[in-house]
Amino acid sequence: MTIEVNNTGNVQLNSNSDYFMHSDTDSNEKVPTRYKVAITTVDNPYDPFDDFDHWYQFDMQAGYNSCAYLDRIAKTSDALSDAENVDEIERAIDEIIKYDFINVYRKIKRKAN
Repeated sequence: MTIEVNNTGNVQLNSNSDYFMHSDTDSNEKVPTRYKVAITTVDNPYDPFDDFDHWYQFDMQAGYNSCAYLDRIAKTSDALSDAENVDEIERAIDEIIKYDFINVYRKIKRKAN
């Protein structure tokens, strides 16, 4: 995963809007449900799904640099399918949270549209 900052300072993910999509099965459903997953911090007032630019700005100003941290932990690859990469990103978020000794990171998971 890479985050691109263009020359005007706008931040963009290097993938389409389904980058954080994850397939899972709800306990009451037999059909897989698509989810969005993202990492955030307890003090960030912005939603990374709805207001990524402000979320990212707050994250960087607070010194978390969560996107770069996630990039270092996630073992994504062009050789993997999109679904495998998304699963790897979720695994990496879970790992970050597992070893978060200051208890600041959170995973956001929502049903996709």
